[in-house]
Amino acid sequence: MHKRIVVVALSLSLAGCATADFEQGLGQVLGAMGQPGASQAPLGENEIVGGLREALAVGTTKAINQLGRNDGYWGNAGVRIPVPPELAKLEKGLRNFGQGKTVDDFHLTLNRAAEQAVPQVAEIFGNAVRQMSIQDARAILNGSPDAATQFFRRTSSDAIYAKVYPLVQVTTQRVGVTQQYKQMASSYGPLLKMAGVKNIDLDAYVTQQALAGLFTTIAQEEARIRQNPAARTTEILKRVFGSQGR
Repeated sequence: MHKRIVVVALSLSLAGCATADFEQGLGQVLGAMGQPGASQAPLGENEIVGGLREALAVGTTKAINQLGRNDGYWGNAGVRIPVPPELAKLEKGLRNFGQGKTVDDFHLTLNRAAEQAVPQVAEIFGNAVRQMSIQDARAILNGSPDAATQFFRRTSSDAIYAKVYPLVQVTTQRVGVTQQYKQMASSYGPLLKMAGVKNIDLDAYVTQQALAGLFTTIAQEEARIRQNPAARTTEILKRVFGSQGR
């Protein structure tokens, strides 16, 4: 019964948090399993699922918190959203025409749109975690270094895209992405046409790039938990991942 209560509490925590760092809260909820008197028998199914759920919660929360803030994408070269390839080939020409600031502002607003949209996907990750089966948990525990990230890609990519895309549509308008693009298209329309640049779905582009950066960051957090014992911040993480000799 104790373990069932723990799993329910964890699920509610995942569903209710967006950008807050709830790693400490999860540790308090699940850490009770490591208190004196807790069973140290071989890992049971509930313990495996509980440990994996916490690992996924820690990884996804840190990734969302890291990216869903000012300069979360822009300040991280590993996930910074580049100018769309169709426009990147014109960048040198635009700079030669004295429009470097226009290009830089446009580039920045692409990333600002992603930073403002990403915090809204926490609930989707929570749903995926709640639906994780024991088979999923064992496959993740014994799988590749990014097995949990691949689980999220498989179970949540479509839902995340559907959630993020309309948010990006709103934020691209608010932070000026569309305005910047229209300004370039208006001022340099002939140059764009000469380069074969057609209308670009900037919202789709930003959404795809935002998701790619999000999954990259989740994979990095997953690797930390798997490889670094110090990243296992509660007893259940130590017990589950320590059982794998990692």
